Order: sequence, then C-alpha cells, then structure tokens
Amino acid sequence: MSQLRIEKIQELMKQEISQIILQEVKDPRIGFVTVTQVEVSRDLSYAKVYVSIMGDDEQITKCWKGLNSSLGFIRREVGHRIRLRIVPELRLMLDKSLDYSDNIQKLLLQIEQKEEHKE
Repeated sequence: MSQLRIEKIQELMKQEISQIILQEVKDPRIGFVTVTQVEVSRDLSYAKVYVSIMGDDEQITKCWKGLNSSLGFIRREVGHRIRLRIVPELRLMLDKSLDYSDNIQKLLLQIEQKEEHKE
C-alpha cells in the first residue's frame, strides 16, 4: 500500500477519533483529551492512537480507564465514518510530549531568572 494513502488514512482517523471522543462518547470520566497522532500499520490491521490528557494524576487515570472502556464504540464509529475493508484494531498510547515541553519551558524560565539575579 502506498505511503501517501496510509498518511491520508492516519490523518482522517485522527480527525474522526477526535470528533468521536469530543461529541459522541458520553463517559463522564473522560475529560480534556487531545488526539495528537495516529499510526496505522502497513496492512491497516492495527492503529496506535496517541492521546494527550490534561489534569492531575487522578484525573488522567480516570480518563485513561474511560477511554479504554470506550475503545469498542470508537472503533465501530470509525468503521461507520471511514469506508475501509478492515477497520483497524485501536490501541491507545499516552502522549507525554506536552508534559515534556512544559517541563523544558519551566527549566528555561528558571535559568533566565537566575541569570537576571546575577546581573
């Protein structure tokens, strides 16, 4: 399968899954979730869905459980919205890149403040 087609499917799945989580999933445990990336296998049998969850550790844990329990519903909705012969099995992956960039930003601010105090 061509790489261009796989990339188009990944982007379409990212948009549809984001919409499904935002509008269709009614689980109260699910809070502020952002789908950051979708990686589909070459044979379209598996898809890794990277999500970023905002909140404290307890909120993240509850949201993660809610998302995992609604995976079947999300997969079914993706199957209805995107016409594929095989709907990929979805696997959730927690994306920590936003937390990592926030930590780097804090460290840079601390360095900047230390340099201002020296002058």
